[in-house]
Amino acid sequence: MSKLAAQDKFLDLSDYGRSFGRFFALQLKETRFTPIHVTLLFGLSGLVALYSILNNYYFAAGFFIVLKSGIDAADGELARLKKTPSYVGRYLDSIFDIILNFLFLMMICYVSKTALWVALLAFLGLQLQGTLYNYYYVILRNKSVGGDATSKIFEYKTPKALPGETQQAVNILFKMYTIFYGTFDKIIHFLDPEAYKVKTFPNWFMTLLSLYGLGFQLLIIALMLPLGWIDYIAPFFIGYSSLLLVLIAIRKTIIKP
Repeated sequence: MSKLAAQDKFLDLSDYGRSFGRFFALQLKETRFTPIHVTLLFGLSGLVALYSILNNYYFAAGFFIVLKSGIDAADGELARLKKTPSYVGRYLDSIFDIILNFLFLMMICYVSKTALWVALLAFLGLQLQGTLYNYYYVILRNKSVGGDATSKIFEYKTPKALPGETQQAVNILFKMYTIFYGTFDKIIHFLDPEAYKVKTFPNWFMTLLSLYGLGFQLLIIALMLPLGWIDYIAPFFIGYSSLLLVLIAIRKTIIKP
């Protein structure tokens, strides 16, 4: 919640790794480790989780998936501690997330012998869920007094590189980001084009919305794996997408501009 003003902070069910992320970042504050190094580390944790799923080490897979969420929170915390905001870091973080999400579902479906089309539908559902959460959350952050505005509501234009990063790197990663996320952003904006006009979102609504946050999605996977429910993970996320229309309907009928 360090990205929001005090009055806009809410219970984020997907942000359970924040305390660990802040602790980890504090240990690295006076070192030569950069937020990019931390981003690479959470990518490595994701790869170990994939290896564990492939070899049916489901408890280990669940552990490294949750660990990935904790480390994922640390790169932003370290950037704030070192006062080194970075578009390179932000886009790289998001690109790693979507690639790992895709690989998690493909590996889960490969091991459980789930049909490919089911895996693809589950991935599309997972990404639309996360995009809805990010859409409303970024709107709140941009409207919140003193809130973090590194992320924009509409990502149409390549941002100007910040100190310590090159414009070329920002250009390349922004292009990749728009390729990976552009379609999902357009779908969610089409479903709720007036959301950006809302002055703020109530805390209860944001807490409900956090059920779609990436951290909570990964927690569901991390719990279902050791419980032996691997066959149901992809179908679950397809069905879980039905909450999209419910959340959008709540926004449109109760939380008006």
